[in-house]
Amino acid sequence: MRTLKISLLVFILSINVSAQWYQQNSGTTFPIYGVTFIDSSTGIAVGGKYTPNGTRGTDFKTTDGGITWTQQVIEISETLYKVSFLDTNIGTAVGYWGTIIHTTDGGTTWTQQVSGSTNILSDVSFTGINNCTVVGYYGTILRTTDGGTTWIQQTSGTEIHLQGVSFMDANIGIVVGEGVILRTTNGGTTWSQQPSGILFDVSFTDNNNGIAVGAVGLIIRTTDGGLNWFQQISGTTEQLWGVSFADANTCIAVGGNGTILRTTNGGINWGQQTSGTTAPLWDVFFTDADIGTVVGSGGTILRTTNGGGITFTEENNFSQPQDFHLQQNYPNPFNPSTKIKYSVSQTSQVLINVYDVLGNEIETLVNEEKPAGEYEVEFNGANLPSGIYFYRLNAGEFSETKKMILLK
Repeated sequence: MRTLKISLLVFILSINVSAQWYQQNSGTTFPIYGVTFIDSSTGIAVGGKYTPNGTRGTDFKTTDGGITWTQQVIEISETLYKVSFLDTNIGTAVGYWGTIIHTTDGGTTWTQQVSGSTNILSDVSFTGINNCTVVGYYGTILRTTDGGTTWIQQTSGTEIHLQGVSFMDANIGIVVGEGVILRTTNGGTTWSQQPSGILFDVSFTDNNNGIAVGAVGLIIRTTDGGLNWFQQISGTTEQLWGVSFADANTCIAVGGNGTILRTTNGGINWGQQTSGTTAPLWDVFFTDADIGTVVGSGGTILRTTNGGGITFTEENNFSQPQDFHLQQNYPNPFNPSTKIKYSVSQTSQVLINVYDVLGNEIETLVNEEKPAGEYEVEFNGANLPSGIYFYRLNAGEFSETKKMILLK
């Protein structure tokens, strides 16, 4: 399956930042890896704590919107990485060595469930009162339809470490990992696969719009439920470990060296905020566009009540192309993927198709309106035989065709 990676240089962001993240007292100096809020007041964070008897899973609870946190050591021997709640009572946390714990009283007490796995479990997503999906290392996907009484291993089709999962409804879900994106439309019975960069987390605001983040500042965005993904300019080379939508337009990503990024236009443009820490930040959750919590190493818990205090000023890009142009793909010959760069000098309906030597259309790479800018799209020929292929750009009255060679 093809994968789209598009870079658009349309705006340079001038950012005014004020320090509007405040350190909260977690009561620990050990890592806190996951956080979620049940409602505007009640939140749960999870992590690990080293004790004289070894590592113990730890959770932290707030009932005042993140102002104060109460810590308790859970009677399990493994670190916890992520936590998700379906409602005010029902929640699940996952972690090291196949650990799954479940609560039915809002996190006051937890019961360990039998996962059937010894792999690291890295994320969890509810799709209904009894339905939940967990992902982890070595291609692990676990699903329950009975509230966790039994967990069934699903066939992911990969051995890659899976890091993040987000379900838009009971059937449609996305899993991201270290080089792969998986998508299901039947609740996880089957998964389709497309290659990607190294990704650590994913968040959707509705059935169509989602953002995934990963290594070296990687941010990709989809507007069609995960069928196609477009790379965005993050402005950082730090690892991005967590991402969360606050509303349809506002999304926050967090990562290494205290990095906090925020977008207010659905992920098109990103600006960096001042976190006040250099600790790695692992997860983020916003209850609305203003009130949010970030957790990280060293017992870090950060809180904002004004969205982090960032404003954007947009300026025209000085490098806006003057002409339409289709470049030769690179590499060429290629196996199995190649990149195609093109330029659009004014807002136009852009169409890029791939054809075989007989003129049969193989694939449509781009079919949408694009503003002026420089773009890059990746074509993957893994499922095609070796041979000569052609790709054509149509934009307004401009048309150009070039040849490429797939050599396996």
